[in-house]
Amino acid sequence: MTELPASFQAGLNRVVFQSEGERMVGNLYLPSSYQPGDKLSVIVVTGAWTTVKEQMPAVYAQRLADRGFATFTFDFRYWGESGGTPRQYESPAAKVQDIKNAVAFLQTLPVIDGDRIGGLGICASSGYMAQAVAEDSSFKSFATVAAWLHDMDSLNALFGEETVQHRMELGQAAREQYDRTGEVAYVPAYSQDDRSAAMFGDVSYYGSTDRGVIPEWTNRFAVMSWHEWQSFDALAIAPQITAPTLMVHSDASALPDNARKFYTSLGGAKQLVWTEGQHLDFYDRDPQVSTAVDALVTHFQTTLAQSTSTQN
Repeated sequence: MTELPASFQAGLNRVVFQSEGERMVGNLYLPSSYQPGDKLSVIVVTGAWTTVKEQMPAVYAQRLADRGFATFTFDFRYWGESGGTPRQYESPAAKVQDIKNAVAFLQTLPVIDGDRIGGLGICASSGYMAQAVAEDSSFKSFATVAAWLHDMDSLNALFGEETVQHRMELGQAAREQYDRTGEVAYVPAYSQDDRSAAMFGDVSYYGSTDRGVIPEWTNRFAVMSWHEWQSFDALAIAPQITAPTLMVHSDASALPDNARKFYTSLGGAKQLVWTEGQHLDFYDRDPQVSTAVDALVTHFQTTLAQSTSTQN
């Protein structure tokens, strides 16, 4: 079952749709220029792993809406307001399918032009969005900001083979426990002092109440996620992507060499904006967000043609 507002209005419109039988909650942002009867292009915006729609996806969705675009954010299955168990399960396969189902839902809405859909992935969801774009021809444009794009070799180099293998074993054991008993093993998604956390150390965004620590976010990570998440190979997807692509990245952002490899391997028209700034600053801080948004506006205006609005 879907749940829609009685009438769509400029600003934030809360909607409910289905993905693989689960109830999904999303926010459709319509620009202030929206008028009844408009059919708009739309940009689907997804955020970093373990996060919810009110975090960095909302920052970019609102900023792009302020520039005249319709944008859509939603909570993936197992996260935030959306359904599904186990909770806080980071499943690349599920997230890719959720993105595809979100697009199918958007194409049913009277305010959306289903032939003009773009995808924006931030951090780890860049890889999930990349796979959805590669597999779903409904996407006419793709962009990443501060993309986390890993394969097993880069994880081994970054964290050490012993750590990666230990996480694989933990994830497999947790999955077997869940399948056998229904019990879910958890660790913190972020901790400054607990080395078992998915993110350990000074990852300031996730420790700041004026940034990532919000009521909608649960600081928890299902250990069973490790095996599937580490096995996901984002770099292998790039040659399959033919939609025009923009990448915004920096030397101080995540895995910069992988971002360059991914860009080089893309199968269609592409543009790389290499700028400055720490990885987490691209989530919610200027000048990084403004730099990214300016590039995104130009990209989506070009690739989604008349992307601000069209009158019927």
